[in-house]
Amino acid sequence: MKKLFFAFAFILIAQLGFAQDAAFKADVKKLLDLSGATGQMDVAKKQVISMVPADKQEAFTKEFEASLQPVLEIQQNFYLTEFTHDEVKQIIKFYESPAGKKMAQKAAKLTEVTMPIIQEWSMELQGIIMKYQG
Repeated sequence: MKKLFFAFAFILIAQLGFAQDAAFKADVKKLLDLSGATGQMDVAKKQVISMVPADKQEAFTKEFEASLQPVLEIQQNFYLTEFTHDEVKQIIKFYESPAGKKMAQKAAKLTEVTMPIIQEWSMELQGIIMKYQG
């Protein structure tokens, strides 16, 4: 009888842990959506899709979205390992505030504004690196 009780208790505790993990993962996904993190990827997609012929853009978009899954998983895993569920809930509260909403809305624009200078800088940096490699 004791074995049955312990088995039942173990299953109950495991189920509770899985439910908490699912809630934590759902909150992390919500945080990523609220924070504008995906908006930055949309800026990149917008820039790249203009180089794809119009008749191929739909297929490109599907493939682009699929290619983002590993990036999104890494971001999600970062929050799951570096923050507690309570901290994620607090960050969500910030992004649901007026200032947080504005910050999220402006994240994509910040990426859009800084992308050309970052690309220019990275080309300069390549020249600097080559100078010191030879």
